[in-house]
Amino acid sequence: MKNRVFVALIVSAVLALPAFAQQTSSTSQDQSTASQPAQTAPAAQTTSSTDQSSSSMSSSQTVGATGKQPLQPETRQGFWGKVNPFARKKYVQRQTQPIRDRVNELDELTAGNSRMIKDVDSRAQQGIQLASSKANEADQHAIDAGNKAQAAQQTATQANTRLSTVEQVVGNIDQYKATNQTEIRFRPGQSVLSQNAKTALDDMATPLKSQRGYIIEVQGFSSGHGQAAIATSQKMADSVVRFLFLNHEIPVYRIYVVGMGNAPVPSASTEEQPKTKRTSGGRVEVSLLKNDLEQLASTSTTPAQTPTK
Repeated sequence: MKNRVFVALIVSAVLALPAFAQQTSSTSQDQSTASQPAQTAPAAQTTSSTDQSSSSMSSSQTVGATGKQPLQPETRQGFWGKVNPFARKKYVQRQTQPIRDRVNELDELTAGNSRMIKDVDSRAQQGIQLASSKANEADQHAIDAGNKAQAAQQTATQANTRLSTVEQVVGNIDQYKATNQTEIRFRPGQSVLSQNAKTALDDMATPLKSQRGYIIEVQGFSSGHGQAAIATSQKMADSVVRFLFLNHEIPVYRIYVVGMGNAPVPSASTEEQPKTKRTSGGRVEVSLLKNDLEQLASTSTTPAQTPTK
């Protein structure tokens, strides 16, 4: 019986020994941390100013990313040393709480840095897009300027061509070329136009309503002699002029009339020996002559081609 009681006492002592050792280590640790400021206060007063400056420099150099001093490992060992196989949950939490706090601070700092990086990246993308849009706008302005310059060059070329044509026309304004000629026959002693004569004059005068730069030369020829022949030829020529003015509204200033009477007319039968012939009966020669004004008018109505983009 006594042996059983003795064995039970020994087992209970062995089981209570780890808890006692843990309480002793924690109590001694608390006492040492409480007494440490009291012990270091006199020492801090006796240290020199050089030691304080050197310690502040070393502490500022060892500050971490969170702005705090790094965690210091515990130098004092308990009953079981650095590893306590019988450590309780609260003891482990008390030892690991500073580490968890420091990890949480680092997580918050990392999240803040990530947000700052995203903000900077978004602003950089906005700046790149703005610069790209400005560059595209500048390219479009350059293309428009090039098109306008090309159009101005084409207009200048057309103006130069037009000026050269005008100079040529002005230089040859009094140079008329025969384009059409009609001969009107009259019976002897008459100045009335026949139906065939009216038809021939209609064919000549109808296209002239929309034209300019022309004149009509009317020459009357009559048989006979002296002033009588001249007067008769003038009457026949006047009948032609009257028809053109009344029926086709050709201005009188474009018509040149002359009564030639029985004057000889050059006949180009041969180029080497030109001969002359005299008029038998009455006739009127109507000649249509034009200069280059009609050509100038046709070029001015040509529309200018616009450059395509």
